[in-house]
Amino acid sequence: MPVKTIDPPELPTPYGWRQLAVGTGSRVVFLSGQTPRTAAGEPVGTGDLAAQTEQVYLNIAAGLAAAGATFDDVLRLTIYVKDWSLDKWDEIGVGVERAAARLGADLVKPTTLVGVATLAEPDFLIEIEATAIVA
Repeated sequence: MPVKTIDPPELPTPYGWRQLAVGTGSRVVFLSGQTPRTAAGEPVGTGDLAAQTEQVYLNIAAGLAAAGATFDDVLRLTIYVKDWSLDKWDEIGVGVERAAARLGADLVKPTTLVGVATLAEPDFLIEIEATAIVA
């Protein structure tokens, strides 16, 4: 596996993510922000942050697979959430758990969450970018 995650005791305990990832592969994969739409472009979970989060993670998995990667290869995620407030964290967690169960994968990675006023389309509540490294 080209990625080792570390949560050093000298840093605060992560809030649902990992503090660091060390990559040792030779190909870097940058996956653009994935949104809550199916491959056919159909919206998923209008108004439902958990459902949108689940779909976004499924889309990330599909994009990684196209590059010969899996979530095991992910170095970091950047999550953009419309009108962020801490009370939305539980809904995101539900979506992540559902996606993890469907994918059979560990989705907990070093993560940056950014609250934004809006995303590319008005029905998007969440968008996630991924960076991976493949041996």
